[in-house]
Amino acid sequence: MRKKFIAGNWKMNLDMAGARALAAGLKGKLSQSGVLERLDVAVCPPFVYLTTIAQVLGDSNIRIGAQNVYFEPQGAFTGEISAEMLKDVGCRYVIVGHSERRHVIGESDDLINQKLRAVLAGDLEAILCIGELLSEREKGKTEEVIDRQLRSGLALVEKHEMARVTIAYEPVWAIGTGKVASPEQAQQAHAFTRGILASLYDDSVSQAVRIQYGGSVKPDNAADLLKQTDVDGALVGGASLKVDDFTGIIKAGGAN
Repeated sequence: MRKKFIAGNWKMNLDMAGARALAAGLKGKLSQSGVLERLDVAVCPPFVYLTTIAQVLGDSNIRIGAQNVYFEPQGAFTGEISAEMLKDVGCRYVIVGHSERRHVIGESDDLINQKLRAVLAGDLEAILCIGELLSEREKGKTEEVIDRQLRSGLALVEKHEMARVTIAYEPVWAIGTGKVASPEQAQQAHAFTRGILASLYDDSVSQAVRIQYGGSVKPDNAADLLKQTDVDGALVGGASLKVDDFTGIIKAGGAN
């Protein structure tokens, strides 16, 4: 299985010049390293920079993704962006259910499911984020949260559509905190997630779906995380804002 790496933390952290420089730096380093022949890599800039970054990356094998989407295909929804619009500017991936959308913006499980199905209907690939708060982990509810978010997020998604879905397990307590799940904790959560996928679909789907880890992934911990049996890549946060850090994580994945 090809590992997948997504730079998901561009968020509101870069201006145009910074975004262009970061994309150009990634293109240069990764193209020279040869890892793009073995791994899938994408960056997810803010909406306003998508076209520019797509032009910078050009014909490289680094793909473009969006940080969010609206669930309606068109209409009077001021400020929203449809899947078709994202596809039109070169996007291949869309992140849905990120912890900040859930816990800061207040998106519900049902809304996240609507967005995921809109991504699939728009012929794009979805990255569904799941993960527990620190309070939920301390109460022993990690698996309960994963089960609920996964089942609700994939409601009405057909078996054949799962080829275009990636799951990203991101324990909320490890995002931007400097804390990181141990390799054993990550593996346990990923294995549980794969088991739920098997119960929802079958073993073939469960084994084919890539499950990324997200939460303070850095070059110095990436190798240990990525060597775990059920960790199929990383949704990278703050480290994706530095060329050397993000490429270091990707190269660690290429070595496993």
